[in-house]
Amino acid sequence: MTALAKATQNPVGDLTSLPFQFNFNTGGDLEDQTFFNLNFQPVIPFRVGAWNIIARTIVPINSMPAGADTRVSGVGDIQEQVYFSPANVGKLIWGVGPVFSFPTATASAVKSGTWAAGFGAVGLTMTGPWVLGALVNQYWPMSDTGGEPKTDLFVLQPFVNYNFGQGWSIGFSPVISANWNASDGNQWTVPLGLGLSRTTVFNGRPMTLSVTYYHNVEKPEGSAGQQLRFAMSFLYPRGPRP
Repeated sequence: MTALAKATQNPVGDLTSLPFQFNFNTGGDLEDQTFFNLNFQPVIPFRVGAWNIIARTIVPINSMPAGADTRVSGVGDIQEQVYFSPANVGKLIWGVGPVFSFPTATASAVKSGTWAAGFGAVGLTMTGPWVLGALVNQYWPMSDTGGEPKTDLFVLQPFVNYNFGQGWSIGFSPVISANWNASDGNQWTVPLGLGLSRTTVFNGRPMTLSVTYYHNVEKPEGSAGQQLRFAMSFLYPRGPRP
Protein backbone atom coordinates (compact mmCIF):
# COMPACT_ATOMS: atom_id res chain seq x y z
CA MET A 1 0.00 0.00 0.00
CA THR A 2 2.93 2.35 0.63
CA ALA A 3 4.14 1.89 -2.96
CA LEU A 4 0.69 2.76 -4.26
CA ALA A 5 0.51 5.81 -1.99
CA LYS A 6 3.85 7.04 -3.36
CA ALA A 7 2.63 6.41 -6.92
CA THR A 8 -0.32 8.76 -6.31
CA GLN A 9 2.19 11.50 -5.43
CA ASN A 10 3.95 11.24 -8.82
CA PRO A 11 2.25 13.58 -11.35
CA VAL A 12 3.84 11.75 -14.31
CA GLY A 13 3.51 8.13 -13.17
CA ASP A 14 1.68 5.31 -14.97
CA LEU A 15 -1.26 5.36 -12.56
CA THR A 16 -4.73 6.17 -13.88
CA SER A 17 -6.73 8.15 -11.33
CA LEU A 18 -10.01 10.03 -11.01
CA PRO A 19 -9.57 12.69 -8.30
CA PHE A 20 -12.28 14.94 -6.92
CA GLN A 21 -11.21 18.00 -4.89
CA PHE A 22 -13.80 19.77 -2.71
CA ASN A 23 -12.41 23.22 -1.85
CA PHE A 24 -14.08 25.53 0.67
CA ASN A 25 -12.60 29.05 0.45
CA THR A 26 -13.51 31.48 3.24
CA GLY A 27 -12.18 34.39 5.27
CA GLY A 28 -10.07 37.20 3.88
CA ASP A 29 -12.17 39.56 1.79
CA LEU A 30 -14.96 36.95 1.67
CA GLU A 31 -15.32 37.24 5.46
CA ASP A 32 -17.90 34.65 6.55
CA GLN A 33 -19.00 33.79 2.98
CA THR A 34 -17.77 30.68 1.15
CA PHE A 35 -16.50 30.25 -2.39
CA PHE A 36 -16.93 26.54 -3.15
CA ASN A 37 -14.86 24.92 -5.88
CA LEU A 38 -15.04 21.30 -7.02
CA ASN A 39 -12.17 20.22 -9.24
CA PHE A 40 -12.54 17.00 -11.23
CA GLN A 41 -9.00 16.07 -12.36
CA PRO A 42 -8.77 12.80 -14.31
CA VAL A 43 -5.22 11.60 -14.99
CA ILE A 44 -4.84 9.10 -17.86
CA PRO A 45 -1.38 7.76 -18.85
CA PHE A 46 -0.51 6.10 -22.17
CA ARG A 47 2.60 4.10 -23.07
CA VAL A 48 4.14 4.90 -26.46
CA GLY A 49 7.47 3.14 -27.01
CA ALA A 50 9.96 4.34 -24.44
CA TRP A 51 7.70 7.16 -23.26
CA ASN A 52 4.74 7.63 -20.99
CA ILE A 53 2.25 10.26 -22.13
CA ILE A 54 0.19 11.60 -19.24
CA ALA A 55 -3.00 13.55 -19.95
CA ARG A 56 -4.18 15.62 -16.96
CA THR A 57 -7.48 17.48 -17.23
CA ILE A 58 -8.81 20.02 -14.71
CA VAL A 59 -12.55 20.68 -14.80
CA PRO A 60 -13.56 23.31 -12.17
CA ILE A 61 -17.14 23.65 -10.97
CA ASN A 62 -17.70 26.79 -8.89
CA SER A 63 -20.31 28.26 -6.58
CA MET A 64 -19.54 31.74 -5.27
CA PRO A 65 -21.29 34.53 -3.36
CA ALA A 66 -22.68 37.34 -5.51
CA GLY A 67 -24.22 39.74 -3.05
CA ALA A 68 -26.69 39.35 -0.21
CA ASP A 69 -28.25 35.87 -0.11
CA THR A 70 -27.39 35.15 -3.76
CA ARG A 71 -24.86 32.84 -5.39
CA VAL A 72 -23.51 32.27 -8.90
CA SER A 73 -22.63 28.77 -10.02
CA GLY A 74 -21.14 27.21 -13.12
CA VAL A 75 -18.17 25.60 -14.82
CA GLY A 76 -14.84 27.45 -14.88
CA ASP A 77 -12.12 27.46 -17.54
CA ILE A 78 -11.05 23.88 -18.30
CA GLN A 79 -7.31 23.20 -18.43
CA GLU A 80 -5.50 20.38 -20.22
CA GLN A 81 -1.93 19.33 -19.42
CA VAL A 82 0.03 16.76 -21.46
CA TYR A 83 3.37 15.50 -20.18
CA PHE A 84 5.94 13.30 -21.92
CA SER A 85 7.99 11.29 -19.43
CA PRO A 86 10.56 8.50 -19.96
CA ALA A 87 9.04 5.11 -19.14
CA ASN A 88 12.32 3.83 -17.70
CA VAL A 89 13.30 6.27 -14.96
CA GLY A 90 16.21 6.58 -12.58
CA LYS A 91 16.45 8.56 -9.37
CA LEU A 92 15.18 11.67 -11.17
CA ILE A 93 11.68 11.39 -12.61
CA TRP A 94 10.71 14.14 -15.03
CA GLY A 95 8.18 15.14 -17.64
CA VAL A 96 7.59 18.06 -20.03
CA GLY A 97 4.83 19.05 -22.41
CA PRO A 98 2.21 21.54 -23.58
CA VAL A 99 -0.57 22.99 -21.41
CA PHE A 100 -3.82 24.62 -22.51
CA SER A 101 -6.62 26.70 -20.95
CA PHE A 102 -10.01 26.98 -22.64
CA PRO A 103 -12.63 29.75 -22.05
CA THR A 104 -15.38 27.36 -20.98
CA ALA A 105 -16.55 29.30 -17.89
CA THR A 106 -20.31 29.74 -17.62
CA ALA A 107 -20.40 31.84 -14.43
CA SER A 108 -19.80 35.53 -15.17
CA ALA A 109 -17.60 36.05 -12.10
CA VAL A 110 -14.94 33.61 -13.36
CA LYS A 111 -15.20 34.16 -17.13
CA SER A 112 -11.85 35.05 -18.69
CA GLY A 113 -12.63 34.72 -22.40
CA THR A 114 -9.01 33.65 -22.88
CA TRP A 115 -7.67 30.86 -25.04
CA ALA A 116 -4.26 30.17 -23.52
CA ALA A 117 -1.42 27.76 -24.21
CA GLY A 118 2.03 27.23 -22.79
CA PHE A 119 4.57 24.85 -21.36
CA GLY A 120 4.70 22.60 -18.33
CA ALA A 121 7.43 20.65 -16.55
CA VAL A 122 7.59 18.23 -13.63
CA GLY A 123 10.60 16.93 -11.70
CA LEU A 124 10.70 14.69 -8.64
CA THR A 125 12.61 12.05 -6.76
CA MET A 126 11.58 9.27 -4.37
CA THR A 127 13.98 8.64 -1.49
CA GLY A 128 12.88 6.17 1.14
CA PRO A 129 9.56 7.43 2.57
CA TRP A 130 9.99 10.84 0.89
CA VAL A 131 8.55 12.07 -2.41
CA LEU A 132 10.05 15.47 -3.31
CA GLY A 133 9.52 17.57 -6.40
CA ALA A 134 7.77 20.41 -8.16
CA LEU A 135 5.39 21.08 -11.04
CA VAL A 136 5.51 24.34 -13.00
CA ASN A 137 3.21 25.62 -15.76
CA GLN A 138 3.01 28.86 -17.73
CA TYR A 139 -0.11 29.71 -19.75
CA TRP A 140 0.23 32.58 -22.26
CA PRO A 141 -2.89 34.22 -23.76
CA MET A 142 -3.35 33.33 -27.44
CA SER A 143 -6.75 34.95 -28.02
CA ASP A 144 -9.10 36.82 -25.70
CA THR A 145 -12.68 38.09 -25.88
CA GLY A 146 -13.27 38.79 -22.20
CA GLY A 147 -11.41 42.04 -21.63
CA GLU A 148 -8.97 42.61 -18.77
CA PRO A 149 -7.44 40.84 -17.05
CA LYS A 150 -6.45 38.14 -19.50
CA THR A 151 -5.31 34.71 -18.39
CA ASP A 152 -1.52 35.04 -18.37
CA LEU A 153 -1.02 32.45 -15.68
CA PHE A 154 2.03 31.04 -13.91
CA VAL A 155 1.56 28.04 -11.61
CA LEU A 156 4.16 26.52 -9.31
CA GLN A 157 3.36 23.52 -7.11
CA PRO A 158 6.24 22.27 -4.96
CA PHE A 159 5.46 19.05 -3.11
CA VAL A 160 7.04 17.35 -0.12
CA ASN A 161 5.41 14.11 1.02
CA TYR A 162 6.42 11.81 3.87
CA ASN A 163 4.90 8.31 3.85
CA PHE A 164 4.45 6.68 7.24
CA GLY A 165 3.43 3.25 5.92
CA GLN A 166 0.07 1.46 5.56
CA GLY A 167 -0.99 4.15 3.08
CA TRP A 168 -0.68 7.12 5.47
CA SER A 169 1.22 10.25 4.43
CA ILE A 170 1.59 13.91 5.33
CA GLY A 171 2.27 16.43 2.59
CA PHE A 172 3.06 20.03 1.71
CA SER A 173 1.87 20.88 -1.83
CA PRO A 174 0.58 24.46 -2.16
CA VAL A 175 -0.50 25.74 -5.58
CA ILE A 176 1.32 29.07 -5.93
CA SER A 177 0.02 31.13 -8.85
CA ALA A 178 0.49 34.49 -10.52
CA ASN A 179 -1.67 36.17 -13.15
CA TRP A 180 0.85 38.49 -14.82
CA ASN A 181 -1.96 40.47 -16.45
CA ALA A 182 -3.56 41.47 -13.14
CA SER A 183 -2.89 44.85 -11.55
CA ASP A 184 0.06 45.43 -9.23
CA GLY A 185 -0.51 43.87 -5.84
CA ASN A 186 -3.13 41.47 -7.22
CA GLN A 187 -0.97 39.07 -9.19
CA TRP A 188 0.12 36.49 -6.62
CA THR A 189 -1.70 33.85 -4.62
CA VAL A 190 0.61 32.11 -2.14
CA PRO A 191 -0.99 29.50 0.15
CA LEU A 192 0.83 27.65 2.94
CA GLY A 193 -0.48 24.58 4.73
CA LEU A 194 -0.30 20.82 5.28
CA GLY A 195 -2.39 17.82 4.35
CA LEU A 196 -2.97 14.30 5.65
CA SER A 197 -3.89 11.45 3.30
CA ARG A 198 -4.64 7.74 3.41
CA THR A 199 -4.44 5.33 0.48
CA THR A 200 -6.62 2.32 1.12
CA VAL A 201 -8.97 -0.18 -0.50
CA PHE A 202 -12.75 0.17 -0.20
CA ASN A 203 -15.04 -2.48 -1.63
CA GLY A 204 -12.19 -3.77 -3.80
CA ARG A 205 -11.31 -0.32 -5.24
CA PRO A 206 -8.00 1.38 -4.33
CA MET A 207 -8.55 5.00 -3.41
CA THR A 208 -6.93 7.94 -1.63
CA LEU A 209 -8.69 10.20 0.86
CA SER A 210 -7.14 13.43 2.09
CA VAL A 211 -7.80 16.62 4.02
CA THR A 212 -5.68 19.77 3.66
CA TYR A 213 -5.74 23.27 5.15
CA TYR A 214 -4.14 26.31 3.48
CA HIS A 215 -3.75 29.92 4.59
CA ASN A 216 -3.11 32.52 1.88
CA VAL A 217 -0.14 34.62 2.98
CA GLU A 218 -0.42 36.57 -0.30
CA LYS A 219 -3.65 37.00 -2.25
CA PRO A 220 -5.44 39.27 -4.74
CA GLU A 221 -8.03 41.78 -3.60
CA GLY A 222 -11.45 40.24 -3.08
CA SER A 223 -10.24 36.68 -2.58
CA ALA A 224 -10.43 34.25 0.33
CA GLY A 225 -7.92 34.08 3.14
CA GLN A 226 -8.01 30.34 3.73
CA GLN A 227 -9.00 27.06 2.15
CA LEU A 228 -10.11 23.71 3.52
CA ARG A 229 -9.83 20.87 1.00
CA PHE A 230 -11.29 17.39 1.09
CA ALA A 231 -10.16 15.13 -1.74
CA MET A 232 -11.10 11.67 -2.94
CA SER A 233 -9.27 9.88 -5.73
CA PHE A 234 -10.25 6.57 -7.33
CA LEU A 235 -7.15 4.64 -8.43
CA TYR A 236 -6.68 2.23 -11.33
CA PRO A 237 -3.17 0.72 -11.09
CA ARG A 238 -1.94 -1.34 -14.05
CA GLY A 239 -0.94 -4.26 -11.86
CA PRO A 240 -0.52 -5.36 -8.25
CA ARG A 241 1.79 -3.26 -6.11
CA PRO A 242 3.59 -4.29 -2.90
